[in-house]
Amino acid sequence: MGEEAQEHTVKSYAEELKRLSGMIIRMGGLAERAVADATHALVERDSDLAADVVQRDVEIDKLEREIESFTIRLLALRQPMGSDLRMIVASMRISHDLERIGDYARNAAKRAIVIAEQPQIGSLNGFQRMARLVQENLKNAIDALVTADVAKADEVWAADEPVDEIYNGIFREMLTHMMEDPRNITAATHLLFIAKNLERIGDHATNIAETVHFAVRGDTLTEERPKADASAYAVVRPHD
Repeated sequence: MGEEAQEHTVKSYAEELKRLSGMIIRMGGLAERAVADATHALVERDSDLAADVVQRDVEIDKLEREIESFTIRLLALRQPMGSDLRMIVASMRISHDLERIGDYARNAAKRAIVIAEQPQIGSLNGFQRMARLVQENLKNAIDALVTADVAKADEVWAADEPVDEIYNGIFREMLTHMMEDPRNITAATHLLFIAKNLERIGDHATNIAETVHFAVRGDTLTEERPKADASAYAVVRPHD
């Protein structure tokens, strides 16, 4: 292979890696928007927006398939090594996390449509705070990937505890509403599932951060991630 051909091959490979990064950024943006819109639809009781979130999930699924095909092709044709190999494998793993985030946002949007037809119970401030936190963690995790910023990735990895704490509060509040008035059970149950969806989205954002750490550093985070989900041990008494 001549020098000019080698230079073209290297340039082409760099462009392919840049294209892969762009696909992940786009997918992350779609997932982040889905979370934001699903939450807005819940708070504003906007069934049309919620239905739009459900329909848009096909874009996220399509991008995941495209990224998977593209990464497999890169692995087969380029036979990357070292940091390039880690980044390509990380991109495939991250696309799977983003697809799951899209699924959770879609599920939350479906439930928001049901809730819009139910009497309103309690405040939805906790849901808004939760959504803001998981969106911020998701955005920072994707930024960390693009900029190869291990410090930012590690911050996201360790930032899930406040999300869990809000979830625990919502869990107790919804159970209390159910116990006080059986007519609240349908809405409260759907709200509980939405809160769990947001909590799982937060978990996937921290998974992405952990993958970014591996892609950049080549090692894994061995400590157990800080968690504060105590809903399995919750004890709720009427009028606590």
